[in-house]
Amino acid sequence: MKLCSSLVLFALLTLLAACADRPGPDALRATAVSAPGARTVTVYVATTRQRAEGQDDLFTASRADQVSYARFTISVPPGHKAGEIEWPGRTPDPGKDFVTVERRLLDRAAFEQEVSRRRGGRPPSVGVFVHGYNTNFTEAVFRMAQMSADAGVDGVPILFAWPSEGSVTGYVADKDAVTYSRDQLTELLTMLARRRTTGPITLVGHSMGGWLTAETVRQLRLTGQDAVVRRLHVILAAPDIDVDVFRSQLAVIGPLDPPMVILVSPDDSALGLSEFLSADRRRTGRLDVNDPAIQEATRAAGIQVVDISGLETSDSFRHNRFVALAARYPQFATMEQSGAGASLRQTGAFVLNTVGTAVSSPFVLAGKVIGSE
Repeated sequence: MKLCSSLVLFALLTLLAACADRPGPDALRATAVSAPGARTVTVYVATTRQRAEGQDDLFTASRADQVSYARFTISVPPGHKAGEIEWPGRTPDPGKDFVTVERRLLDRAAFEQEVSRRRGGRPPSVGVFVHGYNTNFTEAVFRMAQMSADAGVDGVPILFAWPSEGSVTGYVADKDAVTYSRDQLTELLTMLARRRTTGPITLVGHSMGGWLTAETVRQLRLTGQDAVVRRLHVILAAPDIDVDVFRSQLAVIGPLDPPMVILVSPDDSALGLSEFLSADRRRTGRLDVNDPAIQEATRAAGIQVVDISGLETSDSFRHNRFVALAARYPQFATMEQSGAGASLRQTGAFVLNTVGTAVSSPFVLAGKVIGSE
């Protein structure tokens, strides 16, 4: 029965992926201007993808020998709904759609200078997003723009774009591609840590990008780059990581300050597919925070595991719930600063309170504490 249901799930995902109208590189052509009331977001990109022939500021699913850098300015429409991307059609409408108003290829020196440029007389804060499996370049750029716009943070959003095939059937190739990109993400984080930025470098890895993120932090620790690790606030959203592999990664990484945050959803169908493709090996992004063994393990490892299953999502696979958290960031930050929530250094297992207030827990994101210290 389990095999049968897994095969049905696989067939369904393949069918839907084939039928989906996915955005291509044309959506990143800088042919539009902002509409009245629209917001613009500047997204910086570091990528191991190969440049498109004849279009050096666009990138393919092929693997490059060296990292490329770019800057995209995206206009977010006045009627934007938090957590969503209003995709442009053949004729982009800045009043209704996300549109690209500028794109530019950068060399490494220009990239370093721009991401560390003082803003309002102060060093900038930095956030790095590592996208997941089955994601093309356009989707990754627009997702970074959406999260940055929803969070409303005066910081520098940086997308690390690894060469995903952008296909549901490219799972094995994508696993090789994230492995290929470990050194380059390590190099990016090392670069950012030595620049004059403020606060922790927020590092968010989604899905298979979560494996790349955890593996990169592990590599930093193994090579003695503890000063870089100390600058990081690591968040893994629906991480596509074998539970035993994750345990071994944590053994090397050790406790972080603030603690590593794991956002999980036991009903994540995309990770269910990953488990099927991995001989039913349990994925970290589907951990059950009600399991006493998980509660004990989170305390021992000094991490936060937060069940976000209560968040609404338009994603039928329930794999992208984390994007809705960006819009709640200002509320969470206010609660943390006012003392309404517990310290971000609190560890344990939690269930997200979807109304954004602490009900039975002092933890800023949690409505119910399952196990904490």
